[in-house]
Amino acid sequence: MSGITLLSLLFLGISMLVSYRLRSKFTEYSRLPLSSGMTGREVAERMLRDNGIYDVQVQSSEGFLSDHYNPMDKTVNLSPDVYNNRTIAAAAVAAHECGHAVQHARAYPWLMFRSRMVPVVQVSSMLIQWVLLAGVLLINVFPQLLLVGILLFALTTVFALVTLPVEFDASSRALAWLGTARVADADEQPQAKDALHWAAMTYVVSAIASLVTLVQYVLMYLGARDRD
Repeated sequence: MSGITLLSLLFLGISMLVSYRLRSKFTEYSRLPLSSGMTGREVAERMLRDNGIYDVQVQSSEGFLSDHYNPMDKTVNLSPDVYNNRTIAAAAVAAHECGHAVQHARAYPWLMFRSRMVPVVQVSSMLIQWVLLAGVLLINVFPQLLLVGILLFALTTVFALVTLPVEFDASSRALAWLGTARVADADEQPQAKDALHWAAMTYVVSAIASLVTLVQYVLMYLGARDRD
């Protein structure tokens, strides 16, 4: 079994564990009522207003933990478990997604850079799998094809790395606002922070896995080139 395959399996296992932990934490904090009694929708709407943002719509979207901010149509999309519930988990997630809306309104540099990368990454993501597969199969006769695959993969790796400061900053904005707005009390703040911490860990694992895999492909390419 190749080193790349072993690493992929390792990070797949780690990713599954982190995802399980995130779901476990979300379920745990979804059972704890929020002292302010606000639903996720109300939390989101108030955070937007408190930050002077009136052109962003808060709406419900289908799916478990499908929450996201869409900068294209300026919508904060909350899953039913977040949109309707009055829990610590719902407040934390709603405030985090509004943190992205605040980033957008303030032209946060990392978010702007990430948004500009989206079209390029979407195209490269459709090609990476096939180019890398062909590059590995033809590495002894046409190693340049693997190099093309590496460049495409590098774009997605950069995207994953750029996502990290965007996510951490959104969580920082959310936690700061939850405290100052007194939406979450002193006992609920650490629980909201813990919930967002495990959400951020999914991005960290993904970014590290992408970076390690990229290095492995680079070493494979260099090894093939040295044999020529």
